[in-house]
Amino acid sequence: MTEKFETVVFEKLEPGDDAGTARMSELAMSIVREYYDPILGIVQNDYMIDMFQSVPAIKDQLGRGVKYFFIKGDGRDIGFFAFYPKNDYLYLSKFYIEAPSRGRGAGTKVIGFLSDLAKKEGLSSIRLNVNKNNGTTMGFYESAGFECIRAEVNDIGGGFVMDDFVYSLKI
Repeated sequence: MTEKFETVVFEKLEPGDDAGTARMSELAMSIVREYYDPILGIVQNDYMIDMFQSVPAIKDQLGRGVKYFFIKGDGRDIGFFAFYPKNDYLYLSKFYIEAPSRGRGAGTKVIGFLSDLAKKEGLSSIRLNVNKNNGTTMGFYESAGFECIRAEVNDIGGGFVMDDFVYSLKI
């Protein structure tokens, strides 16, 4: 069994923190390439990284109210997540943990943090999209109480689509 982290904390990325934004982008690119190149292919993944994880993309999202947090396990960056309120739910737009740190309790702590936040904000649920070929991640969400509520395909430009399931956790 994998040893759990002694401490897991979340560090908010503030708008205007250029060094933090660069750190977030570098972390995101590393994790997303490792995880999604085999699922999406390098060309689509590079396109999506540029659209969603580059420094300009993160700055733009922060400026539109998306909240980004580093996940720190035992004092070092091991992942990140990003979210925003949408309608009556909290939308978890990004949630990634580096390979050696998966299964060590950080993901469960993120879901707990987001659940508490959604409750405080009076939101009814947490929703997210998961690539249809990402069975491991679907298993994690299902074990955390999420339910698949629909399938959807979203055109993201460049001749690419995101072919996903939408998951929801009632709060």
